[in-house]
Amino acid sequence: MAHTRHDRGVPGLVVQYRDATEQDASDIAVLHAESWRRHYRGAYLDSYLDGDIVADRLEVWTNRLAPPRLHQYTVVAESGDEVIGFAHVVFDHDPTWGALLDNLHVRGNLKGLGIGTRLMSRAASGLLQHRPREPIHLWVLDQNKAARSFYDARGGTLVESELRGPFPGGGRAMGHRYFWTDASMLVTEEDRGPQLAPQGTDLTRGTHRTGRS
Repeated sequence: MAHTRHDRGVPGLVVQYRDATEQDASDIAVLHAESWRRHYRGAYLDSYLDGDIVADRLEVWTNRLAPPRLHQYTVVAESGDEVIGFAHVVFDHDPTWGALLDNLHVRGNLKGLGIGTRLMSRAASGLLQHRPREPIHLWVLDQNKAARSFYDARGGTLVESELRGPFPGGGRAMGHRYFWTDASMLVTEEDRGPQLAPQGTDLTRGTHRTGRS
């Protein structure tokens, strides 16, 4: 089911959120490549970023989105017929840190409108439907200051830092792992039902406390 939101920051912008299908592979690949070129210079090699990375990403997303799409969940944000953002989570990725939010990207000129927050919420909801008690983590490059601030604001705990890579095409850079013990912490009110309340929430009183430490 698609969920609709009217974003106040851009007149006339109506955003829908829905499960990705194999028909979205091309649009996601283009957006993924554009995001890498914008944010990953200095970490990924210029020779790689300036090459045909759309074809590289298209192969990845064609494989990821081919049915039956087991042990993963991908959500897209679209406006009209255009994909303007996406998120992808891999279940059971790590025995300690749980599921991996492997991708979260929003078109550059539409950031700051809550689209990334809602994509993260839908990704967490998809995880909770399949793995109700699994925590979630992600990696973010040190140079991506805006993304780090975004994850800080969403209650992520920075649990470790290490030199990451080599990345596709070569290159290495410092990265940070962010961790959420309870994925329902990321679910917004638009996506929340009683079954997605954070652990320790008293729904009758409207109070919240996190059950894990």
